[in-house]
Amino acid sequence: MVHRKFKNDKNSRKRFLLTTLENRSPAAEQFRTLRTNMQFMQIDRKLKTLVVTSPLPGEGKSTIAANLSIVLAQQESKVLLIDTDLRKPSVHYTFEISNNIGFTNVVTNQAGIKNAVKRTFNPNLSVLTSGPLPPNPSELLASNRMKRFIEEAKKQYDYIVFDAPPVNAVTDGLILSSMVDGTMLVIRNGKTEIEQAKKAVGSIQKVEGNLLGAVLNDCPVKDTPYSYYYEEG
Repeated sequence: MVHRKFKNDKNSRKRFLLTTLENRSPAAEQFRTLRTNMQFMQIDRKLKTLVVTSPLPGEGKSTIAANLSIVLAQQESKVLLIDTDLRKPSVHYTFEISNNIGFTNVVTNQAGIKNAVKRTFNPNLSVLTSGPLPPNPSELLASNRMKRFIEEAKKQYDYIVFDAPPVNAVTDGLILSSMVDGTMLVIRNGKTEIEQAKKAVGSIQKVEGNLLGAVLNDCPVKDTPYSYYYEEG
């Protein structure tokens, strides 16, 4: 659950990151809780590769993917955030970095991972932007080269977080879901319709994706116990 204080600025593609918020803010605490819950799921199955997606556009999946990557890196894990939304990439806007070379260059063997990843403010967090947009995103993601890329990346990072397109809009997110250890679904308070959420869950299950759970984005701060805790602290 993520509070409204963390809501995107609709007038800008730049998203709020944890570095812009107080460390004791309810939003920061929510992301640490999300990290803890995710790590408790690793008892029987190591979660090394993770897809963050949503039923439809505008539900906050890119914001959640970016900030989850940050809190994982803050715990001294080596993290790679990859923009695999090859139809509407945004990670380079979020981190204000170049997108002249990125994921598509690596998967098509035009560049190596080490040459394409960008450093961030956190030494444990690396970012691989989308790179040039391909004419066939689904075919690229389903390719054998993609599978080899994932295996190679797993050797170099503790966590790999894929920011994927909405699963009800295109098949890209479902292709990724079938290839990784876990899928996280982001739904937006007051926007995501129940039927769309059910459809997304059903689609992920059909491709035998490991659905970890859903993140409820954009919740009112006053409706949660965290605001009272911090006000009294």
